[in-house]
Amino acid sequence: MSLSHGRNHPLVQIAKWYEKLFGRLSDYNLCVTDAMKEDLWMNCNIKAVTLYDRPASYFKETPLDLRHHLYMKLAQDYEPFRARAEPVDPSAERSAFTERDGRDGRVVEPRGRPALLISSTSWTEDEDFSVLLKALEDYERFVDEGAKLPALVCVITGKGPLKDYYNGLIQKLHFKHIQICTPWLEAEDYPLLLGSADLGVCLHKSSSGLDLPMKVVDMFGCCLPVCAIYFECLHELVKHNENGLIFRDSSELAEQLKMLFSEFPALEGKLHSFRQNLRAAQELRWDESWDQTVLPLLGHRE
Repeated sequence: MSLSHGRNHPLVQIAKWYEKLFGRLSDYNLCVTDAMKEDLWMNCNIKAVTLYDRPASYFKETPLDLRHHLYMKLAQDYEPFRARAEPVDPSAERSAFTERDGRDGRVVEPRGRPALLISSTSWTEDEDFSVLLKALEDYERFVDEGAKLPALVCVITGKGPLKDYYNGLIQKLHFKHIQICTPWLEAEDYPLLLGSADLGVCLHKSSSGLDLPMKVVDMFGCCLPVCAIYFECLHELVKHNENGLIFRDSSELAEQLKMLFSEFPALEGKLHSFRQNLRAAQELRWDESWDQTVLPLLGHRE
């Protein structure tokens, strides 16, 4: 509210007063980070319990057969998902990332496939996508200078007021090794695409510095490693060098992309390690987290 109306607007002041008053009068308060919990206590004298956002159950890794179906569906409208060459077997079905055998129906990922990088946004001033575009320019330069890196397909999903502006910037880029598309996905396709990607990128900065990006929560539900831009409490979600990487500017992001994709798609290196760590963590889902954190409070109250 203060971002849109200003910190001293009467509505903002009334909202602050309302929240402080009723926060102190409540039996229990829930917040989404330990940083917010501390802030509420220090500045408002409000006690709260941290209940982290968790992914819904449908955010999970996408099986290879379902990935192929999704890629072929998206290829009808978006060129980066289309095969670069026709399959040797005319009965086979090929996308940019997968190929289905025409005889036994088995799906494989062909050698030399591009890496799939995904980011999601509401295309607002909260996220500066020029950071990602500059990092991709550096990545393109690395390849031109001889670095052994895969071609990239960068998918930026969502819609919002700045989408046309950034699409204009994207159209001015002339990459040889990178393709960018900005689709608006059907609701059921978004988790499938997250579960099919190789790396997620998050450019969201919390306006308060006290909450966490839900898009990263969903990516982690899909066991998708993430590069995320730094803000104060991000470490409560993204564990640097454990389930992803934290960067501060475009050059640092570019170096991270170079490092993560240097051995792609080999089953070793940081990218694979991060995914294995996410699988091993077996994070609680929303309903399980609620049962574990909130129900004991309600039971105690009774």
